Amino acid sequence: MTQPSPSPRPKDDTPRCVEELRAALALHGITLPSLTVDLPAFAGTYAPAVGLVALGNCNTATARALTAALRKAAS
Repeated sequence: MTQPSPSPRPKDDTPRCVEELRAALALHGITLPSLTVDLPAFAGTYAPAVGLVALGNCNTATARALTAALRKAAS
């Protein structure tokens, strides 16, 4: 499986990306409470302009659920 490359989309797309990821995780019963837009990245001047998603912290039960969902999707 290849890693996705950073999106060349503008930073305005980052909040939508966060919401789509939150919804996709919810389909598997997974909640990352700290999932958000990385605000320092919004203030940065990167070329090309890309926003960053802060995945935040989670407990081990959530990490295991995420691992299981990813493994299931990969097989």
